[in-house]
Amino acid sequence: MNEPGLIYVFDGYCAWSYGFAQTMVDVAAAHPGVPVEVLCGGLYVGSARVPVRRLGDLPATHRRIADLTGAWFGDGYQRLTADGSFVMNSTAAARGFAALRRQAPERAVELAAAMQEAFFVEGHSLAEPETHRGIAREYGLDEDAVVAGFDHPWSLRAAEADFARVRRMGVAAFPALLVATGGRKVPVMSGSATARQVEERLSVLLRRVGRHTARE
Repeated sequence: MNEPGLIYVFDGYCAWSYGFAQTMVDVAAAHPGVPVEVLCGGLYVGSARVPVRRLGDLPATHRRIADLTGAWFGDGYQRLTADGSFVMNSTAAARGFAALRRQAPERAVELAAAMQEAFFVEGHSLAEPETHRGIAREYGLDEDAVVAGFDHPWSLRAAEADFARVRRMGVAAFPALLVATGGRKVPVMSGSATARQVEERLSVLLRRVGRHTARE
């Protein structure tokens, strides 16, 4: 029998993922018996790695996200991106997340949220090892192991494996939440959704998947 689980796909530099981060923490806490696997989506890789000034009207996007989710884009983030030259590198962010996730996979949802807060509130680049050291310290993890993991080739392989798996699942918009059991992956939401919308959809899917699994 395959018990249902959740797959959460985010990107460290995705503002919509940041807007969903607290909701995802709450969802995971509301379903403590349901395992959650967290994957990085790879939003800003290859030719998509450009200065933020070339990404359209980010302030308008941020206002919309704030209005819909209550997420706050902090002064540190505003300073980091003010001149438009900052380049978001999702591969580097995913390497940092892989190093953190390896230390505490059971806390991956919280670590993903902490990483996004470090960028979107405090204005710390996710390409800097010291950013991930700070998160490791906050969560009582081995700081040196996290920094060493960030710089080690295995974290690059882990990041690329996440990106490839997300592509195989057909997930192209972040954040995305799916219910997985056996070989099936059923979307719960993609993009923006309120906590109530997520819970209503998720409760139905978990019951449905649970019934189907029991018959198997």
